[in-house]
Amino acid sequence: MLAYILKRVLLMVPTLLGALTVTFLIIQLVPGGPVEQLIAEMRMGARGEAGGGIQGRRDLDAKQIADLKALYGFDKPPIERYFSMLKSFARFDLGHSFRQNKDVWQLIKEKMPVSLSLGLWTFLLSYLISIPLGIAKAVREGSRFDTLTTMLVLAGYAVPGFVLGVVLIVVFAGGTYLDWFPLRGLVSDNWMELSWPARIVDYLWHLTLPLICFSIGSFAVVTMLTKNTFVEEIRKQYVLVARAKGLSERAVLYKHVFRNALIPIITGFPAAFVGAFFAGSLLIETLFSLDGLGLLSYESLVRRDYPVVLGTLYFFTLIGLVVKLVGDLLYVVVDPRVQFAAVAK
Repeated sequence: MLAYILKRVLLMVPTLLGALTVTFLIIQLVPGGPVEQLIAEMRMGARGEAGGGIQGRRDLDAKQIADLKALYGFDKPPIERYFSMLKSFARFDLGHSFRQNKDVWQLIKEKMPVSLSLGLWTFLLSYLISIPLGIAKAVREGSRFDTLTTMLVLAGYAVPGFVLGVVLIVVFAGGTYLDWFPLRGLVSDNWMELSWPARIVDYLWHLTLPLICFSIGSFAVVTMLTKNTFVEEIRKQYVLVARAKGLSERAVLYKHVFRNALIPIITGFPAAFVGAFFAGSLLIETLFSLDGLGLLSYESLVRRDYPVVLGTLYFFTLIGLVVKLVGDLLYVVVDPRVQFAAVAK
């Protein structure tokens, strides 16, 4: 297994290089970089101060433009900037934001609590509800309960999260009807002044509507995956043999079927968690004024804040590769029959 892990770690390097290289090349082709945007803002400011006169409309001189390019590092050729970026990333130095004058790591840590809250609770809620529901559907396959719950979870999957968010705001957040839930942020302004029980209640109170929007779509995927894997295992020969030996349905389900059926679900835990953690919807974050990683990525693209764009891409890609490796290794934990020796050769 050690050889397999080493091989997978080495394969992460070209994957990271490929993602960073493609993104860096695209950045070079996109018009309106950070220097151009800042020049345009400075010109607009000069026009406003001069009241639209001739002095306000004059362009920046060549020295000022050269100074701006040097400030952002665009006075160097692209190939030099590319290798400088790789050297910094190899030391896990993600650079400095052009726009926010902060270290990229600091920005990620500032936005992390929002994304972590939404991702962790979405993951827990979807699995804690979907797995028991999927098992119940498998046991009652073809029944009215199975049909009704399938319609419900598929309906939830079909509704976009941001559309559901608008409906929830209008109905429950003081939009038109009820004013039961807050509309902004994850905690109240006076959160630090509250007692710990009150803080927990306040946090969950703010989290309710965004969490519904984030998790409603994941119910169908996990529920149907659980149901189908259990149905497939229930129809296998060893289940018929166990029943023929006189074992109860409960014993057959939980002692024999349960472990085998959960293999694809458990091994998918890491990917599902990271997917919920990093797939924060920009529209949902905007609707509920949640300043998370999704909003940071979007604003960085719009403002051409390239250190943040490349830094967050590097961070997300690295986390995704590590989680994929952890998911593969979980196969050995769940099913010891799986061996990686042949794969590593």
